[in-house]
Amino acid sequence: MGGRAEKDMLFDTFASVAKVLGSGRRAEIVDVLAQGERPVDELAREIGQTVANTSQHLQQLLRPGLVSARRQGTRIYYRLSGPSVVRLWAAVRQVAAEHVEELDELAAAYLGTRSGLDVLTRSELAERMAAGDVVVLDVRPEPEFRSGHIAGAVSVPVRELAGRLKELPDGRTVVAYCRGQYCVFADEAVRMMHARGLPAARLEDGYPEWVAAGLPVEADGLHSPA
Repeated sequence: MGGRAEKDMLFDTFASVAKVLGSGRRAEIVDVLAQGERPVDELAREIGQTVANTSQHLQQLLRPGLVSARRQGTRIYYRLSGPSVVRLWAAVRQVAAEHVEELDELAAAYLGTRSGLDVLTRSELAERMAAGDVVVLDVRPEPEFRSGHIAGAVSVPVRELAGRLKELPDGRTVVAYCRGQYCVFADEAVRMMHARGLPAARLEDGYPEWVAAGLPVEADGLHSPA
């Protein structure tokens, strides 16, 4: 049986997992990788950092085993090491939402007001998809859609949506989703569709939460909105 030194080492190891998330850029990397595997150069573009800085952050995440890596040709691909890391990231956000007073203000400054946006819960969306009266748009970047998406969703990245609105079928509500509660892509998509007079709503959270709830998903392949 060990003593104080051994207990200190044990709890320092626990703390190392939390410590590695003590950087906004590393937390953002985890948020992106919760959508699926990505190479370093794409991650760097997503978080607005150089490839060198992004690689350093990834090395920090590798040490406690939060991410894993594989090489394909000259590119290195990273992914979260398992569902427990997704749950850890969700728990961090939930604790912050419940206990950090300024979080709502910070989220509003980034996301804008959501008072005019219709929102569907996961169960509501699943029911309406079964009834066939909605079109589900994945407005994340295409690589994330290819890694995995809500079964039956179509890929229309938010940056392409303005030029593809005519592809959307008439008579059905369009439901957009993206990375999660604090992702702005779905909000932008719904506002854009409202401005064109189209009935639209956003999913309450995003793809990782849909997966965690055990709802149907697919991987690979792109589909037309029609």
